[in-house]
Parts: sequence; structure tokens; C-alpha cells
Amino acid sequence: MRNREKALIICRAWERAAKVGRAKKLTPDMARDVLSTGLADIFLAGNAEQLPSATVRTFSQTWLDAKQIEIEPSSHQRYVGVIERFLKFLGTKADRDASTVTAAEITRFRDAQARELSISSAQLALKVLRALFQTALRQDLVSKNQAAMVDKLKIRGESKRRPFTMAEIKKLLEKAKGTEWEGMILFGIYSGQRLGDLAGLTWRAVNLEKRELSFVTKKTGRRMILPLARPLADYIETLPSSDDPGGFLFPKLAVAAQKRVGTLSNWFHDLLVEAGLAVERKHQGEKRGRDTARAVSEISFHSLRHSATTFLKAAGVSDALAREIIGHDSEVVSRRYTHLSTEDLRGAIEKLPDITRATSEEKK
Repeated sequence: MRNREKALIICRAWERAAKVGRAKKLTPDMARDVLSTGLADIFLAGNAEQLPSATVRTFSQTWLDAKQIEIEPSSHQRYVGVIERFLKFLGTKADRDASTVTAAEITRFRDAQARELSISSAQLALKVLRALFQTALRQDLVSKNQAAMVDKLKIRGESKRRPFTMAEIKKLLEKAKGTEWEGMILFGIYSGQRLGDLAGLTWRAVNLEKRELSFVTKKTGRRMILPLARPLADYIETLPSSDDPGGFLFPKLAVAAQKRVGTLSNWFHDLLVEAGLAVERKHQGEKRGRDTARAVSEISFHSLRHSATTFLKAAGVSDALAREIIGHDSEVVSRRYTHLSTEDLRGAIEKLPDITRATSEEKK
């Protein structure tokens, strides 16, 4: 090496590691600390600023503070819970440099969460840690996202979501008639949007004159402007009008959603049971253990999103239009289809079937 000063720093770092090794006290953690210190010294010798660094604990808190501004309070609280459990799991290692966290440690934490809580909790924990270390990677605090190297756990007996059939949707509408769920189902079919977003819709989002729905999704922060299908517009016109543009279209469901979206999912499952489309969940008596995965129903409110996609494809709508209407999560996909106009979307939505009308066979 031409730079003698940097060469000496490297030699000193290796010498420290060798001394500890000869004493048979060198652990993987100690080796990482020695090398990390040596690299920081080398960086400092050739740069005016120090090598970016932060402990797991300090960076996690900074990250959580930023997330509090970006995400919903309920989601932020879940993130806080995951980080608190992770720091407790690390113990004193939480106060070491973030770059020293390994995929093996994150794997052990994931498995501990699955045993102590549930598999779904373990999946959430891994998702949060992937986001945490991805931010650390962007800020040059780590050289690799170790959490991204850890696989999700496979859920035993997991069933894939499927779309509702036309007959099932009509059964649901019949049971939901006259309730706020009737409107939610129609919005689900004709907009393909998520449960929480639809429950939080206000009158400001609706423009009946232009027959358009405009809102920002909570999950992706994407602004959606969707044409209203005629059956959906007709339904909205039957709702009691409001002088308050900030008033909710579905007040009861909106209040529940603000507390916890999971409550709405449970209510919708009860509606499925009433319609004979799902089996009632047993909340007590089985005592199968917390590490046993809860059976996943193959249909839920999210299935209406799949149904909307299925109906669009069956009507001959292109993938580009279908993705734009449903609102794809991928930023790459979103950017690719930004050339589509509202009228393009309107033409596609008009091809959706009118599920509010009885067929000729049903009229007999």
C-alpha cells in the first residue's frame, strides 16, 4: 500500500485481533468490533469527516421518530413494539454499531417471535427490520441489509386468497342490504381498493358531477383518481347527503377503522358467516399453542380486490389498465403506467358487470 499511514492503521487493527486470538478470547463480536474500529480509523485518516456510524439502539430510535411522521399511528405503534422486542433480544449488543448485526441474529429473533407470539408476529417483525436496515443501508451505516437475507417463515396449512364469484358477491349484498357494508362491498368491487382506505372515505373524495373518486392510499401514499362505475354512482346518490365535505360516507365503519382496521376485518368475517360463505371462528377452547398458525380463510374483504381484477381481465381490459385501477404497490409499475388518462380508466371500469341487477334466471 502506498499510503504508509493507512497501512500502519491496518497492521495495528490486525495486531489487536491477533493478541486477543492468541489469548483464546477472540469472539466473532470482538473481531467485528476490532475490524470496525480499524476501518473507521482508516476512513478518518483520508477524509475530513468520520465514517458514518450509529448503534442499533440510537439508529432505531431515529428511524422510529421519522416513521411517526410517515405512517398511521396504529402502524407506528406496531413498529415500536417490534423494535422494543428486538433491542431486548439483543441485550447489551443493542449498544454496538448497527453494522455488526448479522443475518443469523435476525433469524434467531424471528424464530423467537414465532415461538413466543405467533408466526404472523414473526413475519411482521421481519418486515419492520427489513425496512429499518434498508434505511441504514441508504445512509451508509451498513454495507448490506442483513434482514433482507432472512426468509419469511412458511405458514402450515396456508391457503391462497381467491376472488369471490358473482353468486357469492350477490349473497353478500343480500345480507348487507341497508347497512354500511353494502356500500363497502360495492366500492370494493368497483374500485378494487383496500378496506382501510374505503372505510375512511369522506364526501370530499366523491365528485358525482364528474363521476370520480379521488383519495390518497394509506399504504403507498399514492393519489388515486378513479371514475365511478354507474352502479356505484347510483348507490352513492341514495346515501343521506352531508353539508360537511369532511364527513365520512360510512361513519360507523370509519370510527372502528380509526381505532383498528382489524376490527373491520372481523366484522366482515361475521358477514361472511351469515351469508354461509365462511365458518365461524372459535376464539376459545382449542388451546393449540401460540406458535400454531391460525387458519387463513381463502376469502376476505381483500378478495374483492382480486374479484375486481378478475372481472376486468374477463372483460378484456389490459394488464396496464387493470393495474392502474387497482393501484399497484410497485413504484416501478406505477411510473410505467402514468400515461393512462382518467378516460382510459373510465372505459375499462364501464366494462365491469352490474352486480346490483338480477339476471334473467334470478328474476324467474
